[in-house]
Amino acid sequence: MLTAEMIKSAALAAGADKCGIAPMHRFAGAPREMDPRLLFPEAKSCVGFVFRIPRGVQRGIEEGTQFFQYPSMAYGGINEIFAPQVLYQVGKLIESEGYEAFVYRNTGARGAVSDMDGAPGNTISPEEQIEVNDQARTATAHHRSVQFTRPVRPGNACPDLQFHFRLAAVACGLGEIGWSKLLLTPEFGPLQRVAFLFTDAVLEYDEMYSGKPLCRRCGACVRECPGGCIPPIGSGKTVRVEMEGKMIEWADTDMWKCYAYYTHAGKYYNPFVPREVWEENRDGALDLFSKEDVKADEHEVVKVYGALQQYFPSWVGYNMAKCGGCIRGCVSMLEKKGGCLEGRFEKPLRTGKAWKMDR
Repeated sequence: MLTAEMIKSAALAAGADKCGIAPMHRFAGAPREMDPRLLFPEAKSCVGFVFRIPRGVQRGIEEGTQFFQYPSMAYGGINEIFAPQVLYQVGKLIESEGYEAFVYRNTGARGAVSDMDGAPGNTISPEEQIEVNDQARTATAHHRSVQFTRPVRPGNACPDLQFHFRLAAVACGLGEIGWSKLLLTPEFGPLQRVAFLFTDAVLEYDEMYSGKPLCRRCGACVRECPGGCIPPIGSGKTVRVEMEGKMIEWADTDMWKCYAYYTHAGKYYNPFVPREVWEENRDGALDLFSKEDVKADEHEVVKVYGALQQYFPSWVGYNMAKCGGCIRGCVSMLEKKGGCLEGRFEKPLRTGKAWKMDR
């Protein structure tokens, strides 16, 4: 007989750091184009897996000495290697017991709506680091959503259906969403990525997290975002979602602007771009970093990529992380007295003042 304990034990043995299980009814009210219940209508359970991000991959960014390890290990390594292996092993266990395992690894830019802002239609994806021209604009892989999609039968959602990973993690009892929109867990704070599996097996379910609030509402993420992408606490600019009677709230972050700063950081936090490039700002391609009245959207971010992509030191299919301010700021605060990461390490992540380049 398949049990929740069997699944969790198999997940941890295969390399996951935490596992939680939710009934599918917790996703009631999700937008149709992002409702995981439509992926596998017979599914009864959602199994969530947490994969810890070693704090050390942030060390190079914190010191300003090594930027490659975070995108390659914490993004690429988990998404492409570690998480799929766990999904495969746990999926085999479930199917050996006679139930189906619908595995769902982390993926983006495959839905009917943009995974950046929820907009339907043809949204360009600058992260492919490609030349944006007429030929490239016809390629599905260069967009934040699939360009042409429709339901294959009446009542279906359009493929490929994507869902909100962080809310799914909350449903599985793995943690809560912090002010910055990052998933926080009691064990690792903001340092994890997640993957999921849906099955028609009825299991024992975990309660949603109800312990001491993990987000301290300290505003560190707001202060340390170089682009001012995260609204201040108390601004009223929030996103609110109700799940099984629990109200979940986070800042209505400017995701396109966050995208630009996460990948290119701006002139004070990007050591790979010459000073004169920022100062010249040829054809206004970098206006997003210097003019408050410029709205961040796909077109502005494409301009940024066009101007700065030649200075990327390497490419691994994932963005070069030149910011990470909200993550490091969050870790630094959660390691202080009363935070969920207090006492986890011999020494704190931040031992001095955060760096900022003299431009």
